[in-house]
Amino acid sequence: MPETWWRGAAIYQVYLRSFADGNGDGTGDLAGLRARLPYLADLGVDAVWLNPWYPSPMADGGYDVADYRDIEPVFGTLAEAERFIVEAHELGIRVIIDVVPNHGSDRSAWFQEALAAGPGSPERERFWFADEPGDWRSIFGGPAWTQVPDGQWYLHLFAPEQPDFNWTNPEVREEFRDVLRFWFDRGVDGIRIDSAAVLVKDFDGGDPDGYTDLDEVHEIYRDWRRLADGYGDRMLVGEVWFPDQERFARYLRPDELHTAFNFDFLACPWEPAALRLSIERTLATHAPLGAPPTWVLSNHDVARVVTRYGRADTSWDHGDRRDGAPSDLGLGGRRARAAALLAMALPGGVYVYQGEELGLPEVDIPGELRQDPMWTRSGHTVPGRDGCRVPLPWSGEKPPYGFGAGEPWLPQPEDWRALTVEAQSADPGSMLTLYRTALRIRRDRLGDGTLTWLDLGPGVLAFTRESGLTCVTNLGPGPVRLPPHGPVLLASGPLDGDDLPADTTAWLA
Repeated sequence: MPETWWRGAAIYQVYLRSFADGNGDGTGDLAGLRARLPYLADLGVDAVWLNPWYPSPMADGGYDVADYRDIEPVFGTLAEAERFIVEAHELGIRVIIDVVPNHGSDRSAWFQEALAAGPGSPERERFWFADEPGDWRSIFGGPAWTQVPDGQWYLHLFAPEQPDFNWTNPEVREEFRDVLRFWFDRGVDGIRIDSAAVLVKDFDGGDPDGYTDLDEVHEIYRDWRRLADGYGDRMLVGEVWFPDQERFARYLRPDELHTAFNFDFLACPWEPAALRLSIERTLATHAPLGAPPTWVLSNHDVARVVTRYGRADTSWDHGDRRDGAPSDLGLGGRRARAAALLAMALPGGVYVYQGEELGLPEVDIPGELRQDPMWTRSGHTVPGRDGCRVPLPWSGEKPPYGFGAGEPWLPQPEDWRALTVEAQSADPGSMLTLYRTALRIRRDRLGDGTLTWLDLGPGVLAFTRESGLTCVTNLGPGPVRLPPHGPVLLASGPLDGDDLPADTTAWLA
């Protein structure tokens, strides 16, 4: 299969609200992002993926979209977004944007028209309205049905401000085709599909989860693939959470999505047998389909890697977030460094969530300042995802650490001065320096392809790549001897001669 940019790309996830504030209002925006594009180019990424940048009341951090063809005024303007795409391309950086097809905002023109038109109207047929509520539960907690003033109820798998679209309606299908064309025409290189498996609903089967991975969803993505292919080298990546690799693989058939997020690897504990099984299972799933794997350690919905890997239980489960569990951040930091080199050495594409390259820990946000709907919908029992969405520290000794002139929309810790981009750029042993070096080597020697395993003992993951690079990760309790090798290209921590310490990865020539 011919090489295309997305098969082996290093893709940086930008949570725009928290990346950089260009106008001093405390919220990240396009002005801030555009000013920091040289940072991303210097970091060495091939593409950026932006979380939703559309007009939104922000009931769910922008995933309640009011207009898919414009930009949230807090972030900037459509003209500014178009300039950003051009400027990114000039630096050799591709652009992937989020599209949210399962639901929109209750403030959108369509939903307001549905409320005004009343029961039985064509406008309501774009959503799921019913005279009686069903018994489905919201993914955010509480019932998945909310009543409107005329007595009918509407479905929302997430927050009440996010009514679900009715994908049996041809208007909905054509609307999203047009949204994809709108952004592809403006030069966007890829589309990340939010909650990709839940678009189609079955209310008659009696299944309390009658919306996950129904067969009809694949017809939608076959249609989208035909549209994307008409634009040339564009890509579709799906947010597909499945423990079942066979079901996961169906989304990667040659006429459906190009790639999908590999959450099995993200959720895996820092244990050699579990990680090797996840890697082997991922490669075995993708190989027959000709699809490249993706490797991701964190994102805007998941506790920060440094914090997770410092806990007694290093796995990840959305149903058991272990918020507030004790964490040894020193240990977590060493493991996060080792995991970064492991992930970047594997065949396929890799995603880096903003701040991962700085080694940022999860932040415990005071309850009165939390904004995630998971906090309110759970009756203040689930802190939610704000802790991994805290604005980035760029420079200086105290908040807002160069993020912008105003007070950030979420508070930054007082002890982050050593984690700023400015501080880490001057430190050859910093996490940022590690990422910059690794991404430079990766661009020359790694990316798409295959691997060959080496047997260095039960606590070690070791393999070689086609370029001759050997990756060795020691997950055991004590040091292990490196195999015969040439120069050490990079190590996640200090080596002791030819001994690789625990929780350390080395790249060898």
